[in-house]
Amino acid sequence: MSELTTIARPYAKAAFEFAVEKSEKDKSAVRKWAEMLDFAAQVVKDETVQAFLSSSFSPQKVAETVISICGEQLDKSGQNLIRLMAENKRLTVLPTVFKLYQHYVEEYQAITEVQVISAKPLNVTQQDKIAAAMEKRLARKVKLNCSVDNSLIAGVIIRTDDFVIDGSSRGQLARLASELQL
Repeated sequence: MSELTTIARPYAKAAFEFAVEKSEKDKSAVRKWAEMLDFAAQVVKDETVQAFLSSSFSPQKVAETVISICGEQLDKSGQNLIRLMAENKRLTVLPTVFKLYQHYVEEYQAITEVQVISAKPLNVTQQDKIAAAMEKRLARKVKLNCSVDNSLIAGVIIRTDDFVIDGSSRGQLARLASELQL
């Protein structure tokens, strides 16, 4: 099983990264890729198709046959993945690719709580900018928990797990004082 995972991982990761990139324009791209991979994996699991995959047909013939069986369930990018996997004689690991893809999606959709402590209440635009920057930085969705601490003077402190960004005036003054003592 670990050998199949090792073989399938690069395909799953590439498909996931491609889907996430596409999701900037098409919000349903990640879901569509999951559906394509699931359908193709179900096709490949069929006993008749398994026998065909282990035959001595050319990779192009194998790819075109699987693509024709999948029909409109695969878009052009999905078809390209099938062709690439057929060329490398890796179509039999498609069910494992789908499982790994699902794992990447679950990780991606996990929501991380981010503490934002500011000197003054943040407006919606500021919160949206911080959320977008943190989502990009952490590569996952974030939920902001905003609070106000007047002792910061100005700026914000952003905290999640073991990651801290101190952009407050108090933090900057503390760093300056530390540097001056050296």
